[in-house]
Amino acid sequence: MKRPGMPNPDPAAFIKANLPISSVPSIPEIRLHTAGPASGLWRLAGRGEADPPPYWAYPWAGGAVLARHLLDRPKTVAGRRVLDLGAGSGLVAIAAAKAGAAMVTAIDIDANAIVAIDLNVAINGVDIVAWAADIIEDPPPETNLLVVGDLFYDPSLALRVMAFLRRCQAAGIEVLIGDPERAYLPQGELSRIATHSVADFGGGTGGGAVPAGVFALVGND
Repeated sequence: MKRPGMPNPDPAAFIKANLPISSVPSIPEIRLHTAGPASGLWRLAGRGEADPPPYWAYPWAGGAVLARHLLDRPKTVAGRRVLDLGAGSGLVAIAAAKAGAAMVTAIDIDANAIVAIDLNVAINGVDIVAWAADIIEDPPPETNLLVVGDLFYDPSLALRVMAFLRRCQAAGIEVLIGDPERAYLPQGELSRIATHSVADFGGGTGGGAVPAGVFALVGND
């Protein structure tokens, strides 16, 4: 456990020193700083060793399936403004930029995630704007496409996210969701448009491959 009074390490220096760069499973076009067993992420987050690691340190299946989908179908984002909500490591945002998006914004509530995104963006040679915020109670953003990877793991969060996505849809924003069908994904409100087998760090898979889907909101054109 962290000793009282011990300062938190510098996030960028910590990530560079403890999260090695590796290609994302199933997405060799993208490399990320990714946590391993000896990364000691609890020190960066100011948590205890037994606490769960932060989400941004791993490529989760919902983000991975979206990234694979965008890279395989670049017309989905080519020339468009794309916003990655709950961006984590920046995987989906980086894929959108590589696929030819005109502008990509990555948003996450964790300030350390934004540091990781900036480092991962530099590794992959793309241009992304990343900032820390919780925007799901805000008006719809100025974007053409909203991508959402793996935000349906908690019941209250899932409800808030869906309400936001519906407001975005009503404002004319296209929404794409990537998810391995976690417990709180509202499948009755979604239309599956693709399935890919990708690695996942949730649900006890420990990085094993799972089938994950790309979904649109029912009613989206």
